[in-house]
Amino acid sequence: QVQLVESGGGLVQAGGSLRLSCAASGRTFSSYDLGWFRQAPGKERECVAAIRWSGGTKYYADSVKGRFTISRDSAKNTVNLQMNSLKPEETAVYYCAARPYSSRWLTEAGSYDYWGQGTQVTVSS
Repeated sequence: QVQLVESGGGLVQAGGSLRLSCAASGRTFSSYDLGWFRQAPGKERECVAAIRWSGGTKYYADSVKGRFTISRDSAKNTVNLQMNSLKPEETAVYYCAARPYSSRWLTEAGSYDYWGQGTQVTVSS
């Protein structure tokens, strides 16, 4: 069983930065694909960024390319999301997710077995 705990959310002004972290316990991350998803009120959950178990393939939603960076530290069992130049429309609950390595698309929320409780990110205008 894997437990995921996110941290780093909060309130930031438009144009500001936040760094989200997700710590895993219960199992090593090294053979897991990892993703960051977000869900705003009334909207579907969407994949913001994801990384394959090997670290060789990363995905970014078009809306965040060039501003967000996903990274993983297998030794520390963590995955981070650096978010720069944040926009008010990116206000949402952000979740990290994990799954054993898979050939399925990284963006498929239903393919992830483990989810954190979420952390609120609020971007004020």
